[in-house]
Order: sequence, then structure tokens, then C-alpha cells
Amino acid sequence: MANNFLNKLRDQHELILKVVLFVISAAIIVLLLPKESKFKYDFQENKPWVHDDLLAPFDFAINKSEAELTFEKNNLKENQLFYFDGDNAKADSARRAVPQWVQDNNSDSLPVEVIIEVVRSAETYLDTLYKTGIFELINELESKNAEAVIVVINERNVGEEVMLGNFFTLKSAYDFVIADLKRNKTPNADFISEAVYNNLVRNIIYNAALTEKDAKSKFDNISFVKGGIYEKEKIISKGEIVSPEKYSVLLSLKAEFESKTGQKQSYWLLIGQSLLVLLLFYAIFSFIKNVNSRVFNSNMDLGFLTIIMVGFVAITALVLRFENISVYVIPYCIIPLLIRTFFGNRLALFVYVIAIFLISFMVPNPFEFIVLQSITGMITLFNVLRVNKRAELFYTAVLIFGIISISFIGFSLIQESNIESIEWEMLGRFGIAAGLTLLTYPLIYLFEKLFGYISDVTLLELADTNNPLLKELNIKAPGTFQHSLQVSNLAEEAIQEIGGNPLLVRTGALYHDIGKMLAPAYFIENQNTGINPHDELGYEESADIIINHVIRGVELAKKHKLPEQIIDFIRTHHGTTKTQYFLKMYQNENPDTEIEEELFQYPGPIPYSKETAVLMMADSVEAASRSLKKYDNESITGLINGIVDGQVAQNQFVNTNITFNDVTLIKKMFIKKLMNIYHVRIEYPK
Repeated sequence: MANNFLNKLRDQHELILKVVLFVISAAIIVLLLPKESKFKYDFQENKPWVHDDLLAPFDFAINKSEAELTFEKNNLKENQLFYFDGDNAKADSARRAVPQWVQDNNSDSLPVEVIIEVVRSAETYLDTLYKTGIFELINELESKNAEAVIVVINERNVGEEVMLGNFFTLKSAYDFVIADLKRNKTPNADFISEAVYNNLVRNIIYNAALTEKDAKSKFDNISFVKGGIYEKEKIISKGEIVSPEKYSVLLSLKAEFESKTGQKQSYWLLIGQSLLVLLLFYAIFSFIKNVNSRVFNSNMDLGFLTIIMVGFVAITALVLRFENISVYVIPYCIIPLLIRTFFGNRLALFVYVIAIFLISFMVPNPFEFIVLQSITGMITLFNVLRVNKRAELFYTAVLIFGIISISFIGFSLIQESNIESIEWEMLGRFGIAAGLTLLTYPLIYLFEKLFGYISDVTLLELADTNNPLLKELNIKAPGTFQHSLQVSNLAEEAIQEIGGNPLLVRTGALYHDIGKMLAPAYFIENQNTGINPHDELGYEESADIIINHVIRGVELAKKHKLPEQIIDFIRTHHGTTKTQYFLKMYQNENPDTEIEEELFQYPGPIPYSKETAVLMMADSVEAASRSLKKYDNESITGLINGIVDGQVAQNQFVNTNITFNDVTLIKKMFIKKLMNIYHVRIEYPK
């Protein structure tokens, strides 16, 4: 029993590996999702409430908005009280220092009675100034008017609010003395003013610690709420506009709901998220298994798809950590463009829609997000056919910006019924996302290198006949090069008839015979001297040289690091067919000898796709058409039917998804094409 179980497990290890890959990806996404319960109502300020009448499910406080709290803090800062200490000791000390200062600075040797009068006048002025108060001017008070209030702490440690205009500064105190001396024409005015100036000190001193403590206390006591709502009280009615006041109430309910249910229901929340994410991954699993078996059978391809989805969910989670950055700056259209480049439109669209659903679990206003991103992604996917040129990428960016902007405006008009209420700043975010879509080009290159994929960009580069390997083929085997060009034209048109990748088959056709350049003279298309080297060889040896061009072509392609998808065309373009000419010649000369037909058979493998099958047909048809003695509809039709039907009879296409109808269309196209190529011109009268 245990052995049977282990055998079944071993037989299903590939499927188990795929399931594990999807489960791990789903688990990562669940971990990235927010872990608080989601408020089930979507709402926006100044937009209609589209849900049923909402009653308060419990008592809750209405939180002040950030703008309201900022206003209160700024108001407190603007009306902040500044505290000062009255320092009479300093004033008394300065007053007592006057007589000594006058005596020390009596440079004119004034009489004693004059000195006494100077001292008395200076002391009188100082008494007046200190009684009023000379305060320490700080930066914060320079812009205040005379009616601003400060608090002065007296010797009894009691604070008194006094208007700023009731005090002197050092400058205004000195100006007062000068003006009074001038007005009274007091003798020795200069000496008196100098005595006052040199003994003038501040006796109202700024208390920074007490000021800061008072400000902090008031900031700490700011209330974060502004009233409350009772249970069962109606909050908003269906169709009612969400005014700023209602918006504040709804935000408060949402915050309270999520805080109340977050911890209590965290396990249930995790289970709910896991169920939904696993179902979405199962949808992808089923779709790929039933629709695209080639991708399903490749763990690398499945890994690429999961990396794309998990990566964009992670980027979204990171952006949501920053309050000032919108998720609409993320270029989500990169998802379908990348996937389409390697796997086609159908898979790209399905995976993109699933990815958008996954991301909607974490973004604000998920319904709006799904609508805008789905419309944009679908239209972009089916209007941008190839991302292989820089101009095409810029066109893609402009298209994305236009589609999502129009979608947003339409969505807003449905909600608002008023163009003035549209948030036009959103267009700037859409512009950023559209610009970031240009990253598709370097990402295609990155994933090509990481996963061994091949994109249209790479195919275009390889299909350039100035490519060093193709130039070498043209120099060493010009006939083979011309043959390859003709085959590429035939194969490209054929694949367009039945559906496939024309650029891939064209590129594969250009390289399929590169092995011939290592011995070009042994292939008839390169023999222009009338000498055939095969005349001096045995039929087995000649067959070996002809067959060997496939093997040596593969080696040469690997040496030049051609992609595996191109090398497959070299491997399969003769499948497991035989070199019929040398085989028949050997049979004719040795009718009684048992023939080892493997000596005359190509190693294969047989074609595995429409593209490789079409190349095999085009290669054989083009080569054989050169040997026709007469070019007319009958001879060309007979040639093509004979070659293609023979390949079908030899089971060369059993591993491809090509149909009999496809084969019929291809043969018709070949007949038409060769008739055009070999058509005899009408002879004009001389």
C-alpha cells in the first residue's frame, strides 16, 4: 500500500510541483494583503452615497480631519503665550552702579555739585525705565504688534498677562531718555544719557522652558474628536451627496469599525483572504491547464507568470505605505504587455484580469480601480500589436494615458453628474503611470535573459540580413542564402494563412540551413562550376554529408548563442525524413542488398509547432521547385501535393497542432506563390 502511494506520488511529482508553486505564490500575496477588516462601503467626498441608508451600528466619536487638527495647531501656535521673569535684582544692581560709573568717566573734571546732579538724573531715569520694565526681545515677538500679550512672572511667582506695548526694549528705553533730555534741554545731557546707556539692562527676562512647557501642554490637550454619533442614528441616506461633514463622520465610522473588528476577527480575515486568493490562483491554474498546455507543462513559464503577479502586488503594497503616493502611478499595463510578448493575447488578458482582482483587495475604492485598469489593459492589449520599436512604446504610453483618462472622466461623470467636481490632478498620476510603461522594453530584455525567452525585438535583430552570421552565410554559401530568403518568404505567408508567429518562422527560415556554409560545395544550390563533388563519393557518404548539415548547423547556432527557439528550426526542418535521391540511387545499384535505411535518415526530431511544420513544408517545396523542367499549374500543383502529402504520410506533423484544413490552405498558398515566382512573361511582338 505504501509503495503504491509512493509510486503515485512520484508519477504526479510534476503536478505537485506546480500546485506547490501556486500555493506559495498565493501565500505570499495573502501575507502582503492588509490585515484589518475592510469597511464594506465605498464612498468619496462630494459624490453620491450609492448604498442603502446607513445607520450607526454602535456609538462612536467623530474624528477631526487632518485639516482641522492642523488648523487648531496653527491657531495655538499663532496665539502662543510667551513667559518672562521679572528680575528686580538686576535692575537694583544696575542702578547702584551709576555713581561709580559717573565718577570713573568724569573726564571733564566737572564740579561735585554737577556730578551729583548727573548721578541723580541718571538714577531717576533708570528708576522710571525699570518700573515700566525693559523686556528681552525674542525673534518670535518681533512681528507682533503692541497689543500682543505676554505673561510676566513676579517675585511671588504669580503670572500676569501684560500687553507688549507696555514695556520698553533696550532701544526704545534709550530713545525715551534721549528724547526727554532734549525736550527739557537738560544740562550735561550727553553725560547723563551715556550714564543711563551704560547701566541699562533688561529686567524682564524670557523664560524659554516655561513657554515651551505651556505650549506642549496645550498641544497635548487638543481633542481629536468633535462630537459623536449614537447607535441606530441615521448617518446618511441613499443618493445623498457625501458632504465634507458627512465624509468626516463616515471616515470616523470606518476607522472605528476596522479598529473594533481588526483584532477580534484577524483569523477569520486571514481565512477569507486565503480562500479568495486561492480561488483566483485556481482559476489561472485551470485556464492554463486547459487552454495553453505548453505553458502548463513548463515550470519556468509558470514561475514567470507568478513572479509578475506577486511582483506587482508587492509593489502596490509598498506604494500604499506612503500616504502621498497614489497607486495610479504604478504602470499596471506592463503586466499584459510583458506576458503577451512571450505567450500571446489570450493568456495575457486572463492573467492581467486576475492580477487586477488580487490588487483590488488592498487598494482604496476597489470597484473604481478594477473598472479603470480593466478597460485600459484590454484596449491597450488589443491595439498595440507589437512592442518592438521605440516609437511603438511611445504610442503605447500615449494610448494608455488617453484610455485611462477618458475612463476616469466617464466614471466621475456617472458619479458626480458635474464636470466641475472631477479631480483633474488624477490625470497627472495617470501620466506618470503611462510614462513608466516605457520600462516594458528593458523588462522584456531582462526576462529574455533570465528565462531564455525570445521576443519580437530579438527576432527583428536576428532577422536583419546584416547580422554577422547571415552575412557569413551569404559570402560562403550564396545559393543557400538565396534559398533561405525564398523559404522565409514562403513560410511567413503560410503561417499568416493559418495563424502563428510570422516573425518567428521568418527568422527560423533564415538560419535553418546555416550548417551548409561549412561544406557549401556539396549542396546543389551553391554549385556554379558544373562540378559535383558527390560524383566521387559513395551514396552513403554523400547522404552523411547532406544529413550532417543539420547537426553542424545546431553546433554553429549554439556557438553563436542563437536562442533555442531558432535552433529548433534547424533541428526539425528535415524531421526524420530520408535523403531520397541517394537512397533510391543506392537501391537501384544494389537491388539484392539489404539496405540500412538509417544511414539515409535525418536524426530529427520532427516538428513540434505550426511554425516548424510550415518551415519543413516551405523548405522542401522551394528546393524541389528548382528542379522542375516545366513550370505550369499542373507541374507545380503536382510537386507541392506530392511533397506535402508525403510528409503527412510519414507522420512528420503528428506532434504539431496543425490541421488538415491548415495543410490545404498552405498548399494553395504555395501553389499561388510559386506560380507567381515562375510565371513565364508574355512575349511581345518584335
